[in-house]
Amino acid sequence: MNTRVSIQGYEGSFHQVAAQQFFGKNVQVLPCATFRDVIKIASNKKESDGGVMAIENSIAGSILANYNLLQKSNLKIIGEIYLHIKQNLLVNPGVKLEDIREVHSHTMALQQCYDFLDKYKWKLVESDDTALSAKHVHQHKSKHIAAIASKLAAELFDLEVLAPGIQTMKNNYTRFLMLQRQDAAQPVNDANKASVNFQTDHSRGSLAKVLTKIAEGGINLSKLQSFPIPGSDFKYSFHADMEFDTIEQFENVVDQIRPLTEELKIYGVYRRGAWK
Repeated sequence: MNTRVSIQGYEGSFHQVAAQQFFGKNVQVLPCATFRDVIKIASNKKESDGGVMAIENSIAGSILANYNLLQKSNLKIIGEIYLHIKQNLLVNPGVKLEDIREVHSHTMALQQCYDFLDKYKWKLVESDDTALSAKHVHQHKSKHIAAIASKLAAELFDLEVLAPGIQTMKNNYTRFLMLQRQDAAQPVNDANKASVNFQTDHSRGSLAKVLTKIAEGGINLSKLQSFPIPGSDFKYSFHADMEFDTIEQFENVVDQIRPLTEELKIYGVYRRGAWK
């Protein structure tokens, strides 16, 4: 039986591309309208085997709401994918640039491609999803409407890539987390990265003490993100991504910093994703 994972968006979305890179081409995706639904379905063993959720982008930054969803869930991070986001102009077979009158896509995808789109006098139409736009172009068989979406969407909906890689910023990556329920997640062999959340007592120098212990342990702190604690007087918790050489090195640092924190939660210990 194929692995089933929840994703935000529709079939052909970049979430599905990330899912295929991690779980394999035969992974079954369960499209969700919202990230909250992604977490809900990923947490239900009767509905899925896990989920895939975008967490940050190299241009737009962190998706803060998704960190909050992760914190409240019972899910573990078992891996990550850094996906190079390449936007493509998709059309029905035989359609040429001069035939196009409208371009449909998600507002973010349109914004990412303005330098290319500004060369033409096309009407730009915002939609809920890049892949859904591609699907509609296929369904309506129009020679006057194009979509901006992934190459996977082109494959799924029998569309042609009329212009590949039309995004303005060529170095555009999105980081996706691979999630599983705690009772299903297995230890990852050769893990070299971990994500944790911790709170200090907010006394002077408390955060510095934690960071010093991490540095002294030889661990690379690749990300540190603060979050306000709901209901508190401007107190914060911290999400930290730690890169290390051995699991023993990480466990030793956790033992060192745990007494310096009021609360510490390990979201996952996994293999660091490669930038491709």
